[in-house]
Amino acid sequence: MRDMFRRIATLVLPLFAVAFLGAGCAKEAAKPAQAAKPAAEAAAPATEAAGAAKVFMTKDISPAGLMKVYEALGREPKENRVAVKITVGEPGNPNYLQPDLIKDLVKAVNGTFIDSNTAYGGKRDTTEGHMKAAQDHGFTAVARMDVLDSAGEFDLPIAGGTHLTYVPVGNHLKNYDFMVVLSHFKGHIMGGFGGALKNIGIGVPSTAGKSWVHTAGRSKNNPFGEKNTQDEFIESMAEAAAAVIQMYGPDNMLYINVLNNMSVDCDCASNPAAVEMGDIGILASLDPVALDRASVDLIVNSDDPHSGALKERIMTRNGLLILTHAEKLKLGNQEYELISLDD
Repeated sequence: MRDMFRRIATLVLPLFAVAFLGAGCAKEAAKPAQAAKPAAEAAAPATEAAGAAKVFMTKDISPAGLMKVYEALGREPKENRVAVKITVGEPGNPNYLQPDLIKDLVKAVNGTFIDSNTAYGGKRDTTEGHMKAAQDHGFTAVARMDVLDSAGEFDLPIAGGTHLTYVPVGNHLKNYDFMVVLSHFKGHIMGGFGGALKNIGIGVPSTAGKSWVHTAGRSKNNPFGEKNTQDEFIESMAEAAAAVIQMYGPDNMLYINVLNNMSVDCDCASNPAAVEMGDIGILASLDPVALDRASVDLIVNSDDPHSGALKERIMTRNGLLILTHAEKLKLGNQEYELISLDD
């Protein structure tokens, strides 16, 4: 079965001030947006998909299902230096991707788990704490874990950015030739949602780089204290993602989103809100914009009676702006064809 989606309308979405009560992504309140830009409404079924990116989907959230969507992409690493960008989860948060779910894929690509230290108070703001979390959550039993900024950082240039011309990233990012962006799709206290673009746009930058993104290029050591708008932050995430894709080259990356255990809070929260919405499946694409768009659409168009909180989180943070800005940066296409692998 092939379901084809595209954008058909726009909606001006209000933004509200938010506060993070747990020791998660932001200890301080996220700032209310100023002069919010319009974000695209969730896509509705379309009758054609000219030039649409392919997004593959299975409802089978299992190691076999994960391998199925990966193999459907038809892209294998050309070199042996393969990075698997994941989030190991803040201690106290149970929602991160489980190592037993992803281990077959990681071993198939001979991958190394990568992430960078956080820029907020938590247990992953040092390399030692980050490695302990990875070990405690079972990731180091599957593959080597590399904290990218454990041995210094460098400024990675960004072509075409509005807010950023570079972003600080860990030196170890240079050690890989190919990246599998393996994302747990869920809500986010500031970004609205976390998918492939956020996983690289805020997950790859170093501690200083995360502050740089959060403040739209105003500070490298105070991620929540500088005066910037919500839209500037979201657009800066897209620009940081562009830096990573421009460095590796789009032919040396692939993207997978797992839509399960979807709290309104991200895996960086130590005390996330309870999961309400049911699991959806696994999606994969060679286009990160199409992948995140399809993931959002499945949530926003869902008739799950428990989906309201997650829909609200996405919309009230103007979360879809990251897709619009990423598209402007030529990272991908919001037009997509959703291809079920379950038939």
